[in-house]
Amino acid sequence: MIDPLRFPADGLSEDDAREVRRIKARVDDERLPRGADPNTHLKLGRGGLADVEWTVQLLQMQHAGRVPGLRTPRTLKALVAAGEAGILSAEDVETLTTAWRTVSATRNAITLVRGKPSDHLPHTARERASVAAVLGYEPGRPTRWSTTTCG
Repeated sequence: MIDPLRFPADGLSEDDAREVRRIKARVDDERLPRGADPNTHLKLGRGGLADVEWTVQLLQMQHAGRVPGLRTPRTLKALVAAGEAGILSAEDVETLTTAWRTVSATRNAITLVRGKPSDHLPHTARERASVAAVLGYEPGRPTRWSTTTCG
């Protein structure tokens, strides 16, 4: 009964989509903790979990009225549905899926290494090596977030 309200057949108007993007930009400015580096914050930084999730949620608002597969709270399932419906290219689905899985796995590895949750990439070589080991990287093998990214 609620679906026609949640998922209007015509989707989101361009003005509404623009407003969602404006709100996202404001959230990005206001939610990133003071002093946090947007290049190393896994949830709220550039390319982080929030970017992927907001992208998916915007696609859901725009297209779920026509694409029932988008009517899911699961980010990866919605990405697959967007690809199958031709809303996203296979390359974009793969890129966003890989980004989401990589960041999620990295957050989990950081939690294991530190013994508490964190959304920041490690700054010390020792912690980076420990997180890399949890993620299955071979010792000494450079990662995308090695010293050039994390200080």
